[in-house]
Amino acid sequence: MNVYEQVSAFYDRYRGEKKIIGTSEEGRNIYALFAGEQSYPIGICQYAMHAREWVTALLALEQIARGVACGGAWFVPLVNPDGALLCTEGADSVSCDWRRELVLRVNGGEDFSLWKANAAAVDLNVNFDARWGTGKGNVTRPAPAGYVGTKPFCARESRALKHFTYAVCPQYTVSYHTKGEEIYWRFHQPFFHAARDRRLAAILAESTGYALCETPDSAGGYKDWCVERMKIPAFTVEAGSDKLSHPLGRESLPAIIERNLGAISALSEGF
Repeated sequence: MNVYEQVSAFYDRYRGEKKIIGTSEEGRNIYALFAGEQSYPIGICQYAMHAREWVTALLALEQIARGVACGGAWFVPLVNPDGALLCTEGADSVSCDWRRELVLRVNGGEDFSLWKANAAAVDLNVNFDARWGTGKGNVTRPAPAGYVGTKPFCARESRALKHFTYAVCPQYTVSYHTKGEEIYWRFHQPFFHAARDRRLAAILAESTGYALCETPDSAGGYKDWCVERMKIPAFTVEAGSDKLSHPLGRESLPAIIERNLGAISALSEGF
């Protein structure tokens, strides 16, 4: 069972509130599942935006099953299903002929294990309208990583997450990536927001044991957009040891779960 099938099966079995928030470029469902109570604070936690970081989707399923101690959270386990399957299953997972030809040409071969983008070679985490196109490492042509797209939200997946975020109006968001065991929280906040956000980031850091970091060169990410446009605390958690190599596989999951299983509950209790 591949990661998309595993998330889909979990979604079908789940008895709580759930919805499909959109579809990918290849028409695969993007699922959201709610855990906890519909009371303050409400968060959004999203995972596997980068293809090679698909293992975080399996962390999401464990966190959903664990639940949220205070308030509630929407979990979006697999924001980039096409990319995750491209990384794990190869180009045959892309059904559209022109997209398959595109990714093969852009990748320069059939090994997609380090691919980060979606099936249209857009890096979703630089496709949000937050100083779009100004980040370090951004590129302006289709690429395995870093391509900002033709405009903000040109990718179906980033648009789906944008509309869902507007609909939920969360008090916070958490984005799970790999790797490095670091937490990024800063994106040009004014002082009074920065003090609030750093306090909450410190709760995440204490819960996970990860270090707090700042990313002065980031732009166009979901965390960046939530901070700048939604004006809420937003965090990127880089799970998994930096001693490991991309892509992190299922063998890395137990250690990631151990460090992160209670992280969302700890954050929600800190509000």
